[in-house]
Amino acid sequence: MAAPSLTAMSTNTENPETPLSPSQLIDQRIAELGDWRGATLADVRALIKKAVPDVVEEWKWRGVPTWYSNGIICTGETYKAVVKLTFAKGASLPDPSHVFNSSLEGNVRRAIDIRENEKLNIRALTALVKAAAALNAEKKK
Repeated sequence: MAAPSLTAMSTNTENPETPLSPSQLIDQRIAELGDWRGATLADVRALIKKAVPDVVEEWKWRGVPTWYSNGIICTGETYKAVVKLTFAKGASLPDPSHVFNSSLEGNVRRAIDIRENEKLNIRALTALVKAAAALNAEKKK
């Protein structure tokens, strides 16, 4: 039996009149994927929450997990072959480890495409998340 779509599951089963929170919707997305993409999204989410403890999770654009701290840090999109982390202001972030590997031609965004069985550079990714949050805080002042 196929998993129900997120649209069908967007209300709280315990209280159908109460919509799910963004965090609950992200939990559902991870569970619905049920493969390496869900595990990767869960790992990246945990890394983001550890790097920026006060991060706010949102559910944008009809199903894109988005993490905020004084502005968008990044989004976590899932495709058939990649989990894509798109950093809203990635072009302004230092990337000495060259973690960004997608959307390199733009003037604002940068992305990381994570493929199945690909090992993440945890230290470099954590540094990017922290730098994105710091840049947002700086721009807010």
